Amino acid sequence: MTFQNLLTETREGIAFVTINRPKQLNALNEQTLDELDRHFSALDQDDDVGGVIVTGSGEKAFIAGADIKELAEETPTSGHESTLRGQSVMNRIEKSSKPVVAAINGFALGGGMELALACHIRVAAEEAKMGLPEVKLGVIPGYGGTQRLTRIVGRGRALELILTGEMIDATEAHRIGLVNRVAPRAELLGEAEAMMRKILANGPLAIRYALRAVDRGLDGSLEEGLVLESSLFGILCATEDMKEGMQAFLEKRAAKFKGQ
Repeated sequence: MTFQNLLTETREGIAFVTINRPKQLNALNEQTLDELDRHFSALDQDDDVGGVIVTGSGEKAFIAGADIKELAEETPTSGHESTLRGQSVMNRIEKSSKPVVAAINGFALGGGMELALACHIRVAAEEAKMGLPEVKLGVIPGYGGTQRLTRIVGRGRALELILTGEMIDATEAHRIGLVNRVAPRAELLGEAEAMMRKILANGPLAIRYALRAVDRGLDGSLEEGLVLESSLFGILCATEDMKEGMQAFLEKRAAKFKGQ
């Protein structure tokens, strides 16, 4: 699969996806969204990939938002359709059966922040800036930002960021729980990869079901989430990975999971 706006590489079970429009600060235009959708669909079916790291090319931006030239021409009908399209892509990323880490190397604004919010874990460079500035353009976040940011940082903080449209730095993003870790720019990808390696050292079926439990559990009540959790736990108890993990612990050795 070839792309115009993505750089892709897989190394030892990790797929690295780089948004590659540096002259446009990696802005998400329609083609880039389509390429992300197709690539994440393929990655979810690729048995050689255990997890995904997403970043942006260049020194300035992770993704500096949606493509303003395209947005400026939206009509009520096309605007509704384009937000549904963007939401669909973000949903695909969020619902991936494999962990996705955002390595935020610079500006993550508007649609860029919304993509980062759709990733399961976020690591930011010290210089990174994040925000949802859509109200400054007379619109609101349309790729899931009003929903995901609220779920991650809480109603009050989310409303402050959305209603002011102001940016925050990586330190503040870490303080409010928007990003998991902050690293020097030169160490950002290494930090993201090290985290992913720790994840992938664990049982692959357990990782998949943990993602499912958290993702689906957030859509329902606590009681419904607990039912799902216990069901998935029971399924895992029938796997070879569970037997290997328990035996390895008792024998004080590293487990050798097979995803079975």
